[in-house]
Formats: sequence, structure tokens, C-alpha cells
Amino acid sequence: MQLLHIDSSPRRARSHTRQLSSSFVNEWQIRNPHDTIARRDLGADPLPHVTEEWIAAAFTPPNERTETMQTALRISDELIDELLKADLIVAGIPFYNFGMPSGFKAYVDQIVRIGRTFAFDPNLPESPYTPLVKGKRMIALISRGDGGYEAGGPNESMNHLDPHLRTVFGFIGITDIEIIAAENDEWGGQALQDSLQNALQRAQQIAVQETSTC
Repeated sequence: MQLLHIDSSPRRARSHTRQLSSSFVNEWQIRNPHDTIARRDLGADPLPHVTEEWIAAAFTPPNERTETMQTALRISDELIDELLKADLIVAGIPFYNFGMPSGFKAYVDQIVRIGRTFAFDPNLPESPYTPLVKGKRMIALISRGDGGYEAGGPNESMNHLDPHLRTVFGFIGITDIEIIAAENDEWGGQALQDSLQNALQRAQQIAVQETSTC
């Protein structure tokens, strides 16, 4: 199998999402030493945002793109190729202002692309959109400053990250998504430690489960 390990926090040693994603990947490597792991650090190496040149290139048929257009899509093509090779995506994503950080949003905007990860046909009767990404699973490891953002929690209505992830990755065909969250970063103390420990245990548990089904 091939695993794609993505981190998006600008924090390093103090990052809870990096701790969670590393814990999962380390457990995976122990049990699957021959698997391939690709690494993408959006916090350390931020991606460019979509530009006018990018948009013009993406919506131009491939055989009509100029060299300049091909250059504008080079990073997008690299990211999409990397995604398509992966069987499992493990993404550490901090919860910023009730949604995803801009660095991860830049990643999303680069990989959600007509003709590569989804198709568009206005003549289709039910929906003009067809996902092109097949057979992949995603583990999203999230850290939130407060608590109660889970389903049924008092802050659920302000959690725009979880549904955004399910919507945008589902749109391109990745519908098998597991979300693990550590909360209470702003509170610190025992509340944070308990939540982080639970998330770490869950991440390692899923790594073991994933291995057993491979």
C-alpha cells in the first residue's frame, strides 16, 4: 500500500495534529515496514493559492494548453498524482476559526480540479458532476481549541471543518473518512491531556485495524 501523510499546522513541536498524525504513521510503519509513505508538509512548505493563470489553464483542454499554462498547473498536477497513488490519506488539520486553515484550503483548491479529480457533463440527467478518485480512505486528525464540537455537542453548529472535509473530499470520490479530534487546547491542563490521550489511542487503534484489513 501507499500512504500519503499530510501535515498542515504551522506549529512544529507544539502541534497536536502533528503528534497525532505521527503517532498513526509510526504505528503503521511498525506493522507495514514495506509500505510506501509519501510526505507533504503544508505548514513547513506552504502551497500557492489559485491564481487567474491557474484558473485559465485548468479550464483549457489539455491539448490546447500553452507552456505557460502547463507551468501554472505543475504543482496541482504533482499534488493530484501524489493523491491518486495513495491508498490511504492521513491528514493532520488544525481547527482554525471554525474551519480549516488557509494552508490546507490551498491544498484542497489545488487538488479539486476538473478533468483530474472530477468530471463535468451538463448533459447528465441526475448530476453533471462525476467523482474521479476511487478506492481511497482518509483519516483526518484534528485539534480544536475548545470542546463540544462533536455531533450532539453544544458547539456542533460552529464546526464547519468536519462537514467541509466530508463534502469536498466526497465530491471528488473520497467518502470513506474517519475524523479523530483532540479538543480543549485553549483550556490546557487535564482537559487537554485527557482529550489528546483519547485521540492518540484512537489513532493508534485505527492504525492497527487498518493493518488487519490490508
